[in-house]
Amino acid sequence: MTIENLQAHYGFTRMPFSKNLAPQMLHRHATHAEAVARIGWCLTERALGVITGEVGAGKTVAVRAALGGLDTSRTTVIYQGNPAVGARGLYAGIVLALGGTPRYQKSMLIPQTAELLAAEEHERGRTVVLVLDEAHLLDVDQLEELRLLTNADMDSHSPFAALLVGQPTLRRRIKLGTFAALDQRIALRYAMTGMDPAETKTYLAHHLNLAGRADTLFSDDAAELIHQVSRGLPRAVNNLAIQALVAAFAANKSIVDESSARAAVTEVTTD
Repeated sequence: MTIENLQAHYGFTRMPFSKNLAPQMLHRHATHAEAVARIGWCLTERALGVITGEVGAGKTVAVRAALGGLDTSRTTVIYQGNPAVGARGLYAGIVLALGGTPRYQKSMLIPQTAELLAAEEHERGRTVVLVLDEAHLLDVDQLEELRLLTNADMDSHSPFAALLVGQPTLRRRIKLGTFAALDQRIALRYAMTGMDPAETKTYLAHHLNLAGRADTLFSDDAAELIHQVSRGLPRAVNNLAIQALVAAFAANKSIVDESSARAAVTEVTTD
């Protein structure tokens, strides 16, 4: 089986359930739309926000959608997706992104970072947006350094917006007494959940429509099974839907029925 054969079998103009979608092509189910709106507010206010959700809940997709609505001529986005860089790496990554050469000694690197953040705003008229992905893996020192970075101008003004994006353990960690000072600075907290059954069904239809199929391709039973197993988490829905399409194609079916979906569940959930 080739991708081309599968596309031809279903009459797709492109493969559905791809993650490489422009922001305007994303499915706007409730938790996604709410996350995008809240993140947008957080960035406008130059605030500190925490976005959590299980693996595959669509956190990064929501952040990308919110960033896509910003004025790129007035915004500098710094994305850090590897918490393993340590506390110094947090500062160094910001300095590099702002065009500087990180100073070797941390005692000099900290003021250098603050100076570059201030210059980006006051000299270039740009708002810095710092996105820390996989933030549930940040260590104690990194979280403390983040608090210190936000401690500009005696709390009267924030030099940048920051988003901590991670799994549900992130919220629980920040609630620990150790991080009370950071916890008090958080202006936005949003936990992303899975789609409900109706949203999963419209999600499937939306992605199929993007691929050139406006008619019903997944039976109600198949859609329901995909929803139950995925718990409405978009990434899991994508994986199951693709495998169900493959199973239906292999059986030369024009509709993805429950047996095709069940074959997909077996394929995806069996090591």
